[in-house]
Amino acid sequence: MLFALPDTQTLYKALLERDQSYDGRAYVGVTSTGIFCRLTCPARKPKPENCRFFASVPECMSAGFRACLKCHPLGPAAEADPAIATLLNALKDKPGYRWSEQDVERLNLDPSTVRRSFKRHFGMTFLEMARLERLRQGFETLGDGGRVIDAQQDAGFESPTAFRVAFSRLLGQVPGRLADNALLQADWLTTPLGTMIAVTDNKSLHLLEFADRKALPAELKKLVDLSKGSVGVGRLPPHDVLEKELDAYFTGKSSDFKIPLACHGSEFTRTVWDALREIPAGAVRSYSQIAEQIGRPTATRAVARANGANQIALIIPCHRVIGADGSLTGYGGGLWRKQKLIEIERQFLT
Repeated sequence: MLFALPDTQTLYKALLERDQSYDGRAYVGVTSTGIFCRLTCPARKPKPENCRFFASVPECMSAGFRACLKCHPLGPAAEADPAIATLLNALKDKPGYRWSEQDVERLNLDPSTVRRSFKRHFGMTFLEMARLERLRQGFETLGDGGRVIDAQQDAGFESPTAFRVAFSRLLGQVPGRLADNALLQADWLTTPLGTMIAVTDNKSLHLLEFADRKALPAELKKLVDLSKGSVGVGRLPPHDVLEKELDAYFTGKSSDFKIPLACHGSEFTRTVWDALREIPAGAVRSYSQIAEQIGRPTATRAVARANGANQIALIIPCHRVIGADGSLTGYGGGLWRKQKLIEIERQFLT
């Protein structure tokens, strides 16, 4: 579990010393290379500012890191299951190939068995793993100013249509419709709880969501409509500010976010969001308590809808709202993330 990891300084010291006691318990993602490793990796050690530490392989992969070819962090799962070893080797040999269940069958493997095994070891299926890697490559090409056709090829899609469909499922629109010199720019940010997509203009943050949230395409479409199509892929100064503030949050240094927000919602919805930001890190509230706080005690359901409409995760902390009986309730990023965020924030209680 993420919250059980030692502090970053302890983990970096373990990385420098190749401390074997952390093998299988902690991993390092190197932002300058996009690679994740065991702490015992024999490769040259990265600078501390380029390190992100994770508690599991699925967290590394969800954050967009590729497995190191020197220390083989996927090795234990491959050794435990020959089918995993077979498919990981096949994926390494054909990183841009569009895998299907028929391909799995042609390797004399049962797709349903493989699906369960990959979910158990990595938190995602083999096909999801392959698709995520391909899309990441294409996204990076577009972010570097590359052409759509180059992004398609880097993502391993032979068909432009297939690439457009896969891309639009993630970003809510086809890559060819991304505006040049757009007012709003979308970029990927890696966090210990998975990859997030942040959309900013030159001054403010408009959206921050986990990349696997089902509502993300619809939320991005709203921004496309509001900006009259002026949305692109790239990085602006607020992305750098946000990345630093998220790093301070996840490393336990600060729960304060200073980045300016651009909130798109009705007056009532924005009032609810303001109330959410008043909940201290480490504390929780119920929907009825928020309704009382804003002077609308009978509007519990409306408060819940406003909570669910939040497009700026973590900073507008909708994860701090729970059921009246103390149970976790719906969270667009997944209840497992909500649980972890609440546990992470306990360190900020004074």
